[in-house]
Amino acid sequence: MDTLRQLSEMAGIPGREDHVRHFIAERIAPSVDRLETDALGNLHAVRSCGREGAPKLMIAAHMDEIGFVVRFVDDRGFLRLQPLGGFDPRNLFARQVTVHASQAERELVGVLNPAGKPVHLSTAEERGKVPALDAFFVDLGLEAERVKAMVRVGDMVTLRQPFADLGSVVTGKALDDRAGCWILMETLERLEDAAMDVHAVFTVQEEVGVRGATTSAFKVAPDLAVALDTTLAVDTPESRDDLRVTQLGKGTAIKVMDSMSISTRWLVDALVELAERRAVPYQLEVLPLGGTDAAAMQRSREGAPSITISTPSRYVHTVTEMVAKADLEAAVALLRAMIEEGVTPPA
Repeated sequence: MDTLRQLSEMAGIPGREDHVRHFIAERIAPSVDRLETDALGNLHAVRSCGREGAPKLMIAAHMDEIGFVVRFVDDRGFLRLQPLGGFDPRNLFARQVTVHASQAERELVGVLNPAGKPVHLSTAEERGKVPALDAFFVDLGLEAERVKAMVRVGDMVTLRQPFADLGSVVTGKALDDRAGCWILMETLERLEDAAMDVHAVFTVQEEVGVRGATTSAFKVAPDLAVALDTTLAVDTPESRDDLRVTQLGKGTAIKVMDSMSISTRWLVDALVELAERRAVPYQLEVLPLGGTDAAAMQRSREGAPSITISTPSRYVHTVTEMVAKADLEAAVALLRAMIEEGVTPPA
């Protein structure tokens, strides 16, 4: 899990995925035939099966995490933020952040809190309100002059959280979608043969509108497309069974649909059959709200049969995202089987 730990703890908000990309490129280089980075910052890795005219399988896992950029530095040195990605303000109280200050020699640690009165001075009504995202600010604990000398508008701000291995599960920040990146990296490393040419793409800016996958899919023009991402495991106390989407530790999730794409039906059937034949634990996923890179790949050019293989995750879009090691391994097993055996539409 050390590779996943490093991926989780790295900083890489939409448009600032450079460190993540360099780390992945260095690790997967021995397992692929060629590597290149496109104009938007997507990392394209190609593993050829060696057969002329073989179908092209594009597999996308996004490198970016939700985060912020500095949008304003006030006269007292407090930072106001612009969110990039879907934050729930209820999960942002009293958190430490890292300000990746462009004019400083080191990263700065700050405290994220909403503007307002402390609990000792607020009324019951005030304490019951959830602040809007634009109410939050960062306090670096420094004089305003020093802050303004080191921090400028557009600097990246990420939440701080160490990765923890708890035994059968791991928890940390940015597992959406560094877990997907890990699955794709492990699959490339373990792959023995391929029935298709594999275009493994580590995409950028998924959290702000599947932007990287849009341009990458246009470039690759895949015959088949698979997105690797996390999904909701709503199996915690007081959660209704019919709303759980998936359960932690019950296997990789084969997506039926989400609010941005409906998976190609024959691909759903093919992966179910493959999972059952290979004894890979799986569950079927219907996600009412949300989407993955599959939405972009499915609609690129004249379209491509597309599906998402999801990793169940508790506490999505927080810094305590939790995934099961067994589910990660199941995803690798299913993806590897798909590549090695190939899948074809019904006659």
